[in-house]
Amino acid sequence: MLGVVVLLAAGIAGVYGVSLVLAPRAVLRAGPYLSGRRPSEHALSRFHVRWYAVTLIFLAFDMEMVFMYPWALVVAEVGAVAVVEMFVFLGLLMVGVVYAWREGALRWV
Repeated sequence: MLGVVVLLAAGIAGVYGVSLVLAPRAVLRAGPYLSGRRPSEHALSRFHVRWYAVTLIFLAFDMEMVFMYPWALVVAEVGAVAVVEMFVFLGLLMVGVVYAWREGALRWV
């Protein structure tokens, strides 16, 4: 087993070594542009930090929908157990939202 791991690590190191030798050394002159003009600011500097909390909350509820669609297809077959499990799942998500609200993650000022 150790031999396989060492062989795999050597293969990965070999691939990196070959890429260092064969990679082009020229610096690319082309860069990103905005409607034909060079950008005046960094791409990440345009977004305020408060949007990251909103994005994480959106992703949490997006994942909720990912789990609720298949659940809706099998809830009639499984019965009351599936309904209880979904309410437990929604309760955990609500605990997260209440925590974010209490910590001020949803406040804009």
